Amino acid sequence: MTRTVHPIEQESFRILRSRLDTSALPHLHRAVLERVIHSSADLAYTDDLVADEAELTAAQAALHAGAPIVADVAMVAAGITARRAVCRLGDAVASPGLTRSAHAIRLAYEQVGPGALWVIGCAPTALEELLVLDAAPALVIGLPVGFVGAAESKAHLRASGLPAVSNISEKGGSAVAAAALNALLYTPAAAHDRKENDL
Repeated sequence: MTRTVHPIEQESFRILRSRLDTSALPHLHRAVLERVIHSSADLAYTDDLVADEAELTAAQAALHAGAPIVADVAMVAAGITARRAVCRLGDAVASPGLTRSAHAIRLAYEQVGPGALWVIGCAPTALEELLVLDAAPALVIGLPVGFVGAAESKAHLRASGLPAVSNISEKGGSAVAAAALNALLYTPAAAHDRKENDL
């Protein structure tokens, strides 16, 4: 998609690239990593983010073909700026053995069915619930944050074999999860010679 890039964003990416050389990374992996770092000012994601270029390419194709986007919380949905994301947290209720976030994932799956892109940036229980559904996702961006269950849920995601973007540590959050999805929306599908303002 074509978008107008604000000068502050251009300068942010210029500074990022002056501190970190990402030029050797595959096209979409580079785009996702840079946008995650841009959203967090955390260069440590360089060694923490886990993604596969072939999975990102397939997910981007599904996204541009109109696959639904599901967000675990409203902050993630609000951060996805070029497409509307489904978020059912407002309709969800907690029950014994099921958090509100996990119930929201069930409700969203009932609404969108298989083939969606799932963007989870808040609740590890939302990610764990997605992993027990037969959701056949186009991609799971699993970047929940926290000291309880976040790193473990992301390890479970990587072990599941589902196409995914995740990270190894406990950090994550709504901003970085939305940024990873936005990278797939903003980045041209074909590799090209990248200029400083290709954001």
